[in-house]
Amino acid sequence: MSRLRTFSVLLIRSFSFTFFLSQMPSSSFHQISGPEKKIGHRRVDASGETTYKKTTSSALKGAIQLGIGYTVGNLSSKPERDVLMQDFYVVESIFFPSEGSNLTPAHHYPDFRFKTYAPVAFRYFRELFGIRPDDYLYSLCNEPLIELSNPGASGSIFYVTRDDEFILKTVMHKEAEFLQKLLPGYYMNLNQNPRTLLPKFFGLYCVQSGGKNIRIVVMNNVLPRVFRMHLKFDLKGSTCKRRASKKEREKSRPTYKDLDFMQDVSDGLMLDTDTFNALVKTLQRDCLVLESFKIMDYSLLLGVHNLDQAERDQQMEGSQGSGDEKRPAAQRALYSTAMESIQGGATCREAIDTEDTMGGIPAVNGKGERLLLFIGIIDILQSYRLIKKLEHSWKALVHDGDTVSVHRPNFYADRFFKFMSSTVFKKSSCKFWLSLQHKNATSGCSTISTHPHPLLHDPKSPC
Repeated sequence: MSRLRTFSVLLIRSFSFTFFLSQMPSSSFHQISGPEKKIGHRRVDASGETTYKKTTSSALKGAIQLGIGYTVGNLSSKPERDVLMQDFYVVESIFFPSEGSNLTPAHHYPDFRFKTYAPVAFRYFRELFGIRPDDYLYSLCNEPLIELSNPGASGSIFYVTRDDEFILKTVMHKEAEFLQKLLPGYYMNLNQNPRTLLPKFFGLYCVQSGGKNIRIVVMNNVLPRVFRMHLKFDLKGSTCKRRASKKEREKSRPTYKDLDFMQDVSDGLMLDTDTFNALVKTLQRDCLVLESFKIMDYSLLLGVHNLDQAERDQQMEGSQGSGDEKRPAAQRALYSTAMESIQGGATCREAIDTEDTMGGIPAVNGKGERLLLFIGIIDILQSYRLIKKLEHSWKALVHDGDTVSVHRPNFYADRFFKFMSSTVFKKSSCKFWLSLQHKNATSGCSTISTHPHPLLHDPKSPC
């Protein structure tokens, strides 16, 4: 048995006797009765317990971690080789009886089956981004996953790993099927250009129990929790009904949309010339890839950490923090942060200290406030099929056809790119540099000050 296989077995056993025993009710795979809130397959009952397809969130988290722990350890016993076309279509399955077996540990769930899609291909993707098997296993299985409380309107459940490295999302059958079909082209694109704002997919799995299939995709985490996101936007380049609802605005951390951005950030977000050019080039390249796959209805997820606002909040709270709080390490996956995605490698590291900024892109707003931007393209598992064609045709009868979000892939890509490169991001004559100067009030960790570079600063510039 290999070292990693032994490590995974020990980790699974340790995990099953601690986390599972303490958090798994025997009815984990049965829906909880009582008043509930429903979005798609996601339910939240009166006590706050989340279920998905009648499976409690705690049960789903445990099953995911047991399954991934087994499949990663099992894969390590197989020799590494080049990815073959048939590898994209392989599905491996392992049964987890509650009493355990010679391959799996005992647990306090009803029996379930765990499926792993294209394990060899996804191993290659993880290696491409510098994710070692033991790191992947440790991030996902060492500690309980954290459920995100603001999942959006899709009805999916989102989890984040304790180290902020990975996001796990439940996806619909059609989305999982589309990702499987996308994998060969995705493989080719990543080989040519790993520096992309497109989602980095690290695994596709399925938990099967009680006649239900719950499909989960593992991706890079775009928004690190170490920084408070003072603003968060889901941007498509569309204006038809693209304003956050009253209910969304009442949330503690709402997600705003295109019309909100145009109204509240009317001056856009200003980047130095080199960063702007790199970002625009990356967006243009990614849009061409999405168009070639006939993908549309995707969004740019934009998180804005306002450094000046963080300073003001700190002063109002009158606390500088002890400085002893444990600071999360920088993300291990290569090209996974916003700055690395658009610049990559040495260029990025010369510009900023990624451990201090978590890879955020330095910018300023119209008020001159210093910002760190965290961005990524999300929701790419939508192909322009008949249902979307019909949806666009119907909406076009009611609204201006060019303003609706559902559109032909080529038109959608062009509109998306123009909106991001002209309305959202603006070119500034300033050259930003970053220096460690003060403590972050919200997290107790170091924060970065963004200033114009004294040698490159144009006195006539508004910066």
